[in-house]
Amino acid sequence: QVQLVESGGGLVQPGGSLRLSCAARGSIFSFNSMGWYRQAPGKQRELVAQINSAGTTNYADSVKGRFTISRDNAKNTVYLQMNSLKPEDTAVYYCNVPAGYYSGTYYAVGFWGRGTQVTVSS
Repeated sequence: QVQLVESGGGLVQPGGSLRLSCAARGSIFSFNSMGWYRQAPGKQRELVAQINSAGTTNYADSVKGRFTISRDNAKNTVYLQMNSLKPEDTAVYYCNVPAGYYSGTYYAVGFWGRGTQVTVSS
């Protein structure tokens, strides 16, 4: 099994920056895709950014140009650098490995971290 451990959330003023980290721990050591989702109060969970093992990235339109996703394959860790933060970025941010075959087993819902709170407020 896999445990995704997030860190780096907190309270920041508008225009500030935060860096989220997510380390994958467990018996599976290789994931093609890792990413971040977020869920604001009263809203559905939405994709923020994804990155595959080749470094190809995908971003939500609302964060393009402000957020950067990166990964360290050797450490099975994915990062989200968030700059120029806005109050509307306030949400719980979740690390995600999508559904798929890993080490010969199909995981229908993939893996999720417990989430880390990001609050952007003055």
